[in-house]
Amino acid sequence: MAAEHDAEPIDTSRPIIPDIGPVVSSAHLANSSLPALSEVEFALTMANNAFHRWMVRCMTAAGMPGLSPLEVLIVHLVNHRARPKTLADICLVLNIEDTHLANYAIKKLESHKLVKTGRNGKEKSVAITQKGAELCIRYADIREALVVRAARQMGHDPADLSRMAAMMRALSGAYDQAARAAAAL
Repeated sequence: MAAEHDAEPIDTSRPIIPDIGPVVSSAHLANSSLPALSEVEFALTMANNAFHRWMVRCMTAAGMPGLSPLEVLIVHLVNHRARPKTLADICLVLNIEDTHLANYAIKKLESHKLVKTGRNGKEKSVAITQKGAELCIRYADIREALVVRAARQMGHDPADLSRMAAMMRALSGAYDQAARAAAAL
């Protein structure tokens, strides 16, 4: 039976894969005046989930299993430039609305002796410990070997990556503004 079909000429007048439209998770949202935004949202969802999974697994490989993605982000931010950060700084930079989430993460990091807390006037400050700084270095080494090398082998132009990052930051501002407007409805 298959041999009969093998002898038939291939119809090249129509594409092998029909036009299926944009790749989205919610067709009802793509049915808008800007369907490409739904493509971006789906890509962000996939990238966000993959990035969170990566951070947790990389941190485990670096020697610290059991941290959440937020805890990984906070330990790296606190390590940034080796300067203590206030809780307000951490929430502002990471765009965290609920300070309780950040505070809980900091307490967990402190229990692992990755950060230490103190006071900067009336505000809580968070500083990296030697153990935390060493963990961040191991994480960076693994990241370089696995992610950076792969991205370079794909031929990504650093300027394109910077433009993409700038566009994502600008879009995050649009979503923040829209969230404020939605809360006022």
